Amino acid sequence: MTEPLNPSASAVRRALARAERGVPLDATEAETLLHARGLGGGEPLDRLLTAAGRVRDAGLASARRPGVVTYSRKVFIPLTHLCRDRCHYCTFVTTPGQLRAQGKAPFLSPDEVLDVARAGAARGCKEALFTLGDRPEDRWPVAAEWLEAHGFDSTLAYLRAMAIRVLEETGLLPHLNPGVLTWEEIQRLKPVSASMGMMLETTATRLWSEPGGPHFGSPDKEPAVRLRVLEDAGRSAVPFTTGVLLGIGETYAERVDAVGAIRATAQRHGHVQEVIVQNFRAKARTAMQAHDDLELQEYVAAVAVTRLLLGPKARVQAPPNLSDSTELGLLLRAGVDDWGGVSPLTPDHVNPERPWPNIDKLAALSAEAGFELRERLAAQPPYVLAPEPWLDPRVRPHVAALAGADGLAVEGRVPAGLPWQEPDEAWTSSGRTDLHVEVDTVGRTGDRRSDFDAVYGDWAELRDRTTAARDGHSTALTVGDPEVHAALRHAERDPAGLSDADYLALLGADGADLEALCGLADAVRREVNGDDVTYVVNRNINFTNVCYTGCRFCAFAQRRTDADAYTLSLAEVGARVDQAWAAGATEICMQGGIHPDLPGTAYLDLAREVKRRQPGIHLHAFSPMEIVNGAARTGLSFEEFLMAAREAGLDSVPGTAAEILDDDVRWVLTKGKLPTATWLEIVTTAHRVGLPTTSTMMYGHVDTPAHWVAHLRTLARVQDETGGFTEFVLLPFVHHSSPIYLAGVARPGPTVRENRAVHAVARLLLHGRIPNVQTSWVKLGDVGTRAVLQGGANDLGGTLMEETISRMAGSENGSLKTIAELEAMAAAIGRPARQRTTEYGTPSAERLATARSDAGRRALDLSITPI
Repeated sequence: MTEPLNPSASAVRRALARAERGVPLDATEAETLLHARGLGGGEPLDRLLTAAGRVRDAGLASARRPGVVTYSRKVFIPLTHLCRDRCHYCTFVTTPGQLRAQGKAPFLSPDEVLDVARAGAARGCKEALFTLGDRPEDRWPVAAEWLEAHGFDSTLAYLRAMAIRVLEETGLLPHLNPGVLTWEEIQRLKPVSASMGMMLETTATRLWSEPGGPHFGSPDKEPAVRLRVLEDAGRSAVPFTTGVLLGIGETYAERVDAVGAIRATAQRHGHVQEVIVQNFRAKARTAMQAHDDLELQEYVAAVAVTRLLLGPKARVQAPPNLSDSTELGLLLRAGVDDWGGVSPLTPDHVNPERPWPNIDKLAALSAEAGFELRERLAAQPPYVLAPEPWLDPRVRPHVAALAGADGLAVEGRVPAGLPWQEPDEAWTSSGRTDLHVEVDTVGRTGDRRSDFDAVYGDWAELRDRTTAARDGHSTALTVGDPEVHAALRHAERDPAGLSDADYLALLGADGADLEALCGLADAVRREVNGDDVTYVVNRNINFTNVCYTGCRFCAFAQRRTDADAYTLSLAEVGARVDQAWAAGATEICMQGGIHPDLPGTAYLDLAREVKRRQPGIHLHAFSPMEIVNGAARTGLSFEEFLMAAREAGLDSVPGTAAEILDDDVRWVLTKGKLPTATWLEIVTTAHRVGLPTTSTMMYGHVDTPAHWVAHLRTLARVQDETGGFTEFVLLPFVHHSSPIYLAGVARPGPTVRENRAVHAVARLLLHGRIPNVQTSWVKLGDVGTRAVLQGGANDLGGTLMEETISRMAGSENGSLKTIAELEAMAAAIGRPARQRTTEYGTPSAERLATARSDAGRRALDLSITPI
């Protein structure tokens, strides 16, 4: 803990003068202003409140509701009072014994949940605030037993089910406060809620880690864990409520740090819809019952400084029941513009000793301070008025039913239940469904994705970070380098047994050293695979390019309103499968964007349609990102979803979306949409349920050779554990139309030397584990493909017939290779070519004959003609 600041009166005046001029405050100035309350007979505090109020007023004017403060009319649904944490000030949490003494079950029953929600709807409430302890089943066996007896494997699964019932039977909008969530859990809960929340409370780790601290013994109160939840909610585009709890032992500097952390994540993602500044109130029968309440002027100064730090666009909230009614005008002067949820029906179960103010009285008190009180929804107006990507399509109709043209609630409207289901138009074809052809003939439109800055974030910061990282690595060594020679000698004896330093040296090989490396890799390839160059006759079907995940490298993804956007109907997908079968294909490779309107069951529908059309074709489909999406939208676990997909017809899974298996790199590339741990969980689960996968690496953007070695090591470890990878596919970054390249963050793909070196090193490091190394002719072209086939690669991938992703990124190597063209590439280096199946077997005589027949060639021509 740093020494507390003890500012002079002149230091306070200087900081006030900067705040009054609208100059952004640094941390020291903000901490200085927290002392304004007690200096100069009150004048500094008055000036601080005036400055904060001016900032708030500017924000309200910009939002086109000057002089309007808001609240949400809600019911409070305490799903369970059990928790695995032990916060020293909490009266919400209880024990199983106390519940038994009161004649209560560990959880509210579904009927009890609906009774509260229905009563709230009848009183005009529009929000159902679900609050609950963190993962009580991890601490209390009785909680796990209750859940199992009622058919749920976790508290969060029960929460999800209750949120759906509330939506369908009452129309109230769920706002979920379940505490700490994983990234995957956020994906599961977003489709059933209008918003979510979790108080950051503090960034003072010592209050959690040191005995006697208010959060000691509470695993979910570690600041780093809670900050990760804020980040994951932002990456998932969830309207999110958070805030700080003041007066629990934190210093002024720690208060400023916590607000700064919230500001930083809000600036990165735009998802923080309101920030609560909550004052500590001591409660009887808690470990902190003798702790002093936060003093009023100290609290008001903290609210004002929070407003100044967060700026005019932020919504700053103060709980109206934690201050005396005579103090609410002072909070409004300090920059508050939202009172949060206020219930006409249920108590504040977290602060039961502090009743909610009467809503009419709250309106009168606001009016006395010069403000009109208006009702809002659980999601703040900006997310209601621009729901993509903030509101899941299944919740959007419920929100729209209660919202006015300004995004606020329609006063007096009584909510009514609506079905929680997929949009009826989910499988209606739309957009440029022949884009796979027109991208080469007509081209792309010029109006695509004009919102780079809003979607992809702070490019300047990313440029600084990635440039610094790359500057620290040199990828090419001098010819005749002794480190390369030593590594080569070791690799001759044990290709997979080198150190990371040895593999890094080999990745830097050039000139004669590079030739020696490629020669050694080629020899290892010959030992494993013989001289055959293999390929599969397949068709690639990208069933939609509408995607809202916001990956920074992707030029394929479109918004629904973009001119290049498309979604294929099931009938169109089926027709393309028929064409592929007629052309002799043995495989359909199918992936698509994460379309906000397609249900999780869309993946199962697609698999069934493929097998309905052609039962004998192998379906290689659905990236790990799609599997996460499908599992989240259906409420299934990854294992359950993969088993359902296998039963629907899925035969294997592409190991795409791996990019680089390093979360720092993945953050730059994808804003962390699919963390490394989740990608690994998906592929290992697929292997466990009998679905083989490929493995991939996209390289040459913001990464370094050290990342490549670590990535390969990770894949080798998984293969040792599961044996489920059929091949390793190297994907050079195609830069031409990639946002991250156009912004100057990524480099323009790997060099020719790097392409050869990384294919060769992959062959060596994965030796004895993954037998097949595949090259991408789409990305490398004929010359580059032949080069890596002579340096460790043995497989050409597929004919594709229809390849949109790389073409949208600017690849100039076409979207189709005929059998003759693939075999010609092999013949050019003196090697035979052999058609294979997805799992490297030999196709049937009928498939081989069809692929080479006149009818097959005519069908191939049709496959690249718009349907």
